[in-house]
Amino acid sequence: MKKKITIIGAGNVGATAAHWALVRKLGNVVLLDVMEGIPQGKALDLWQSGPLDSFPGTITGSNDYADSAGSDVVIISAGLARKPGMSRDDLLAKNVAIVKSCAEQAVKHSPDCFMIVVTNPIDAMVHTAFKATGLDKSRIIGMAGVLDSARYRTFIADAVGVAPSDVNALVMGIHGDLMLPLVRLANVGGVPIADLLSEERIAEIVHRTQTGGIEIVNHLKTG
Repeated sequence: MKKKITIIGAGNVGATAAHWALVRKLGNVVLLDVMEGIPQGKALDLWQSGPLDSFPGTITGSNDYADSAGSDVVIISAGLARKPGMSRDDLLAKNVAIVKSCAEQAVKHSPDCFMIVVTNPIDAMVHTAFKATGLDKSRIIGMAGVLDSARYRTFIADAVGVAPSDVNALVMGIHGDLMLPLVRLANVGGVPIADLLSEERIAEIVHRTQTGGIEIVNHLKTG
């Protein structure tokens, strides 16, 4: 039996998550959003591309949480996006209410789900969803460190001239400007980056990793 995955928020992140869930054959997807027509249209677009990607799962767009009932996994990406000049923390006041509502309604219909929170500021939003749902701490996580680590690896690979798959690097801490890219443990094929790059270049990579999100926002004019 296929897993049921509900993605709350049909924006760029939500729609992309839906696409990858289908392509990776993770299960059937419900794309949920408060905006009428948006999840339905994006779901139809993805569904009709099924033969091209050869995915067996189905996708449904909805504005009704009842359609999410019995979900194995719930991903929350709903919330206001960043604009140029904004930090993730600037979103806190408004996104708390959004995430709290989404989490409560999701768990009402899927009490046994595993929840993944993507909405910024991620650390505060995970805590908000955790308190709102009463889920065990083993059943709720935030998607942040894996993205920050991927950026770190990408920048190192670019500087050294290798593929990101050749780089081992990890970012710890919050998903924000105070994240901590671990320089001492970063290596390329087992060779420490300190042996491959200057201190100045490493400092530039660390800073770009910490501000990678806003670099993208400044180009797109939204997060």
